[in-house]
Amino acid sequence: MQIYNTMTRRKEELVPVTEGTVKIYCCGPTVYNLIHIGNARALCVFDTLRRYLEFRGYKVLYVQNFTDVDDKIIKKANELGKTSSEVSENAIKEYFIDAEGLNVRRADVHPKVTENMDIIIDIVKTLVDKGYAYEADGDVYFDTSKFPEYGKLSHQPLDDLKAGARIEVGEKKRDPMDFAVWKAAKPGEPYWDSPFGKGRPGWHIECSAMSRHYIGDTIDIHGGGSDLIFPHHENEIAQSECATGCTLANIWMHNGMLNVDNKKMSKSAGNFFLVRDMAKEFGYEPVRFMLLSVHYRSQLNYTLEVIESCKAALARLYTCRDAMERVQASAKDGEASQSTLDDIKSAREDFIKAMDDDFNTADGISTVFELVRRINTALNSPEITKGDVRAYSEEFSALTNVLGLLYNKNNEEIPAEVNDLIEQRKAARKAKDFALADQLRDKITALGYIVEETRQGTVVKKA
Repeated sequence: MQIYNTMTRRKEELVPVTEGTVKIYCCGPTVYNLIHIGNARALCVFDTLRRYLEFRGYKVLYVQNFTDVDDKIIKKANELGKTSSEVSENAIKEYFIDAEGLNVRRADVHPKVTENMDIIIDIVKTLVDKGYAYEADGDVYFDTSKFPEYGKLSHQPLDDLKAGARIEVGEKKRDPMDFAVWKAAKPGEPYWDSPFGKGRPGWHIECSAMSRHYIGDTIDIHGGGSDLIFPHHENEIAQSECATGCTLANIWMHNGMLNVDNKKMSKSAGNFFLVRDMAKEFGYEPVRFMLLSVHYRSQLNYTLEVIESCKAALARLYTCRDAMERVQASAKDGEASQSTLDDIKSAREDFIKAMDDDFNTADGISTVFELVRRINTALNSPEITKGDVRAYSEEFSALTNVLGLLYNKNNEEIPAEVNDLIEQRKAARKAKDFALADQLRDKITALGYIVEETRQGTVVKKA
């Protein structure tokens, strides 16, 4: 499998540190609010990557953190008159509601900053002891001048980075490029005891500490949105590699940003969408489909037309699945034909080819729809066997499961009133009383259901 490595700016072969096991660390959200669609893109991309690697036979150790102490959390807590832990724990609970709605599986470990303070303090102490960080009135700063490779991920020379840097009011760092790994306690803020005094960690140090603790010195794939390349991931590299002497990650994998109607999504622009609100209007699954419908490194442009087309595409997949279930009951006995097996082999090879080439979910989805086309053609053949349907269904399920799609159950149970009208309509059609059949169809439609006649019989679904 080839993955584009942000560090080297080229596709590279995935070669796990531990043979047969891929270890992934993905930066999770700062938990003070509901997640937005930009957060959801990284969640769905790396959840699908995990599923695909398992599909290809790897074991996967997947770690995604929660930043549960941060300036934004403290500000929100003060506004609500609550503690920071109350705000963060509620946000984590709400996060899992949205993640489950998007069919994002829980990570193997979801470490929280507040539950890993000992290991965070330990790595800060290591950096100070090795001379890579210095204390300044209770704060501790990383000295970027001690790491000559600083800027290697964002591909920016240190002098260029310095040009846009400055020292904020109250900061006591030696150089504008230095960054805090420990912050001295301020009145009204949560704090922890440390060798440097009471305080809390800087944002970047937490991921260095937790990835090392739960995965090891070197990660196979470090993931996140491209907005994290600088400064967050750049600073992680500096801290970790100075503390351990090892490469932090072999592959840096970043998903692209999201626009809304061709404009950058932001609160100030008024085009900021929470996943919860989108799910109320469109459902969670169309959101997931949309986020995977373009290559993960490409910019994704969200419009009403895009989400509606995703809903329609999903409907085609569900229709295919439902058709296979109906035909399975009426198909003649027999094993899968060579033609069916060839279709399945071709679909799988094309799917793997797409996904192995820098995790191209857009082309992967296209191969699924090509399989759907072949399935629909086969289902209309009077020669189709139960073995054919079973083989198609198993492959269809395997590929859609990799993408995390079709996780909703079949259409809800049809109400008794509608079922009664359906039976009356069947009887009217059998008696060739088509006027009555049309009247009964109109009554069914008025109750919110659609009646369709297919080769496999009458199909009823919610409008």
